[in-house]
Amino acid sequence: MMRNVLLAAVASAAMMLPVVGQAAEKLVLYTSQPNQDAQTTVDAFKAAYPDVEVEWVRDGTTKLMAKLRAEIAAGDPRPDVLLIADTVTLEGMKGEGLLQAYKSPEASAYEAALYDADGYYYSTKLITTGIVYNTGVEKAPKSWKDLSDPAMKNQVVMPSPLYSGAALIHLSTLTENKELGWDYYQALAANEARAQGGNGGVFKAVASGEKPYGVVVDFLAIRGKAEGSPVDFVFPTEGVTYVTEPVAIMKDAKNVDAAHKFVDFVLSSKGQELVLDMGYVPARGDMALPDGFPARSDIKLMDFNPAVALEQAEANKKKFADIFGAE
Repeated sequence: MMRNVLLAAVASAAMMLPVVGQAAEKLVLYTSQPNQDAQTTVDAFKAAYPDVEVEWVRDGTTKLMAKLRAEIAAGDPRPDVLLIADTVTLEGMKGEGLLQAYKSPEASAYEAALYDADGYYYSTKLITTGIVYNTGVEKAPKSWKDLSDPAMKNQVVMPSPLYSGAALIHLSTLTENKELGWDYYQALAANEARAQGGNGGVFKAVASGEKPYGVVVDFLAIRGKAEGSPVDFVFPTEGVTYVTEPVAIMKDAKNVDAAHKFVDFVLSSKGQELVLDMGYVPARGDMALPDGFPARSDIKLMDFNPAVALEQAEANKKKFADIFGAE
């Protein structure tokens, strides 16, 4: 009898112990990072937290959000954490009550403009938009207003906010700026600036000499220059617009402790070193910048309000299409 009791006790205790080699925690991540970047991020996190098993899904933000919306509609949202392209998407999710707040201790190393004050999302990198120009031109631009100069008529190309999320944020930022506003976009249209497609097409048009000037995300131009393309990049005097690949925790996250660990990790110096190694500007204020970039103090971020951008997104796209056409 006593032997049976002891065996039962041992068996019960054994069931409570983790199996050797089996992760004690799990984390489900949905991300729009490029595949290699996502793999690097996950590998580094697992190295820091070997007891956390990570399951991750990678796709473009639009497709990823469509998948998540379908899961929410079915009553089974799977991710614990989102690491996606822009704050506007997460601002919308915050408004719908789909995120949970977390006050990360790492936030103190970040500018207040780069995270939600209530802790619903945090920026992890800065991808700024500025001006790229072909080095064959006689005059290098210095400001956004330079692109509306009649001397640059029919020589400017830019991504369309009907296609590019970064371009939509760029549009919202500039139209909310008192010195630029919609008058600036009217002036660009009058100057026959072409708005079409995404950032990749803009860079190719400028690098090939098809259009001497373009509006583009920083890393395309800076990397292109380093690889020998005849281009240079300008951080305009008025400042740059930016997207920040923020991280957020789902309200219905099943693995909250692991989610907290992931958020803290990507915001930590170690996590931000990964961003730097990938060739992007770390959002964390005490980090160096990649080769080819100016000092952090020389990069002026323009004022941007994700809530306003979200509220005005459809109206902004319609007005832009009325001015430039729906290419």
